[in-house]
Amino acid sequence: MKKILFTLGLFLSTFFFAQKSENYLQIGYASICCGTPSDKPVMDFVSQFQKKNKIKELEVYKQSGLGREGEYNLYIGIDKLSKTQKTSFIKGLKKAIDAQNSARKENRDGIVNFNETELVKKLIFPTQEI
Repeated sequence: MKKILFTLGLFLSTFFFAQKSENYLQIGYASICCGTPSDKPVMDFVSQFQKKNKIKELEVYKQSGLGREGEYNLYIGIDKLSKTQKTSFIKGLKKAIDAQNSARKENRDGIVNFNETELVKKLIFPTQEI
């Protein structure tokens, strides 16, 4: 019984302390009629940025279930980045999202929402790490 309680306590504390960042950028994926756009351009940019700047890993969380057509948000933790890296990351992310939005079919494809000046503080709602 003690082993079960210890294992359960260890498991729950892992979830509680898993988040390292306090500040996150929020990227919203909205649907127009036929589902949400892909997060591939954003995730490709994040991977390239990590390789280029030799960053071990950025926290990326997904909050799903925000609408009937699969709307969701991505949250990217930016506390591991230096001030210049944050500026460069946000500019590059904005550029990748703008390129994705300009290439979409307006009456059919969903849109990616991003406000580079808005930070979300520590996440307290159910998310899954990507």
